[in-house]
Amino acid sequence: MTKVMICAGEASGDLHGASVASALKSMKPELELFGMGGSNMRASGVDIIYDFADIGVMGFVEILRNLPMFFRLRKFLSHIMDEQRPDVLVLIDYGGFHMAMAQAAKKKNIPVVYYICPKAWVWGKWRAKAIAGWVTKIAAIFPFEADIYREAGASVEFVGHPLVDIVRPSMDRNAAYRYFGADPNRPLLLLLPGSRYQEVSSLLDLMLAAARKVMEQLPDCQFYLPVASTIPMDRIESVVQASGVPVKYTRNSTYDLMQIADCAIAASGTVTLEAALMGLPSVIIYRVKTATYWLIRAVADVSHVGLPNIVVGRRILPELIQNDVTAESVSREALRFMTDPAAKAQVKADLQEVRIRLGEPGAVKRVAQIVLDVAAEAKE
Repeated sequence: MTKVMICAGEASGDLHGASVASALKSMKPELELFGMGGSNMRASGVDIIYDFADIGVMGFVEILRNLPMFFRLRKFLSHIMDEQRPDVLVLIDYGGFHMAMAQAAKKKNIPVVYYICPKAWVWGKWRAKAIAGWVTKIAAIFPFEADIYREAGASVEFVGHPLVDIVRPSMDRNAAYRYFGADPNRPLLLLLPGSRYQEVSSLLDLMLAAARKVMEQLPDCQFYLPVASTIPMDRIESVVQASGVPVKYTRNSTYDLMQIADCAIAASGTVTLEAALMGLPSVIIYRVKTATYWLIRAVADVSHVGLPNIVVGRRILPELIQNDVTAESVSREALRFMTDPAAKAQVKADLQEVRIRLGEPGAVKRVAQIVLDVAAEAKE
């Protein structure tokens, strides 16, 4: 029996891992799937040997503080590889940790497929060269990313972005208004603080302060906060209640909610790309601890932080970074999209380019086929 070990380190990776697992099962039902992930991967037939719920750590400084935990986890997963001897290891995102896992697998002669690989276009091409030496195949989700890894000597296939298949509403707009109890005659603003508690705790107060300023200009504005499955509701309810902003929480059908929203205030990350694919104008914010920020400034080489802007190579959505992230600046940008029809129409037109550049549908099936091909070659 073919064994596939899949490792994802956070909520977005769990979703992508679940999609790959489902595709693998449909193509080869007898596969044995196991690894690190969350509830979505478990529901897709993956035997979860380690739930990542407690490792949502971001930033250099924060990672340094948690190094002992990461070392223990790496040792545990390395032991699992020795014990189970998977035919292929599939790594999804979570670059710093998974680079070490790829290196460990290489030493054990276990082939590796890296899907949603480390951002060499941010952290420098040296990373691409290192990964090229450890990974059997890279399934690239951006065309420019594929070029960088190919130049570094890796075996690469541009599969397209999985969100092209995933991001779509499940109901029409009228049904969505009814489902969420929203008024179609009132403006609607989404607050998207992220899927990690550390990220949420850093940005939620600021987003709520910006929301209060939006309320001053648009008293009838509706506010919705999709809460990731990785965030316990009780950790944010007290913060929201103290703000005085009438926020409604949701746990699912986020794309349906995006299709009826006028604007989003979003933490920099995958959610900004999801919003872009839904044609939703967003204000992208990025704020981390000061020491982490300066370390990033020292090593990163990017002109944009928002994924939609990176994909098209120019700033189509506003980005507010570090000290520029204030209630006044965020609310000003949000109100521009919510009150200026011309600004909203222009950004919606620009967002169409994002979808075009992300490739054709079918990314997940292409990844699953790569995994099966690599596993078959390992068994020969």
